[in-house]
Amino acid sequence: MEKKYHHGDLKNELINISFEFIQKEGIENLTLKMLATETGTTSSAIYKHFKSKDDLVQTLIRIGLNKFDKYITAVFEAEDKNLLERFFLSGKYYIRFASDNANLYQLLFGTHFTHLKHEIISTTSNEWVGFELLKATIEEGHNSEVFKEDDSYQQAIVIWSSLHGLSLLLLNKFIDMEQADILYENMYETLLVGMLNEHGRSLYKG
Repeated sequence: MEKKYHHGDLKNELINISFEFIQKEGIENLTLKMLATETGTTSSAIYKHFKSKDDLVQTLIRIGLNKFDKYITAVFEAEDKNLLERFFLSGKYYIRFASDNANLYQLLFGTHFTHLKHEIISTTSNEWVGFELLKATIEEGHNSEVFKEDDSYQQAIVIWSSLHGLSLLLLNKFIDMEQADILYENMYETLLVGMLNEHGRSLYKG
């Protein structure tokens, strides 16, 4: 696969090629040598932008988290959807992102390169936007008396853990991907039963 690259912006070319490679092959097989071959440049040229594979991967994780955040944020900020619709769709979109970007999702939230993720978290002052919006949506439910009053952070962690667990079971083929929608709907109802107060239950049934 020979491609001609015009290296006006080699760094972005390297990042884009890396994401394309990860989508097909996964992060484990990505090497700086392969990138040099793909871009028709030298390893020394790549080292001017990334001092190691870890340095490149850390950049990919940061950009990947931003892509994930933008994808989820669009659901939470949908003005034409009510609270319960946004709550439901946020989880559905979470699982869709994971299934459509399996290798990227594994890079962002899997067990590889955990030292880099810890470093990113420790140097980032804000929580990921998607998580903050999930927490804000839960608090909106508290304020509108749809959800029972509780610790919004703890509730958000429980929801995220559930979505992450289902996503990994699907990606690792412990569960058939064709069952994703029905399993998510069942999980959503189970979580919602524990969160809704009497007013919320009447809205949900309506």
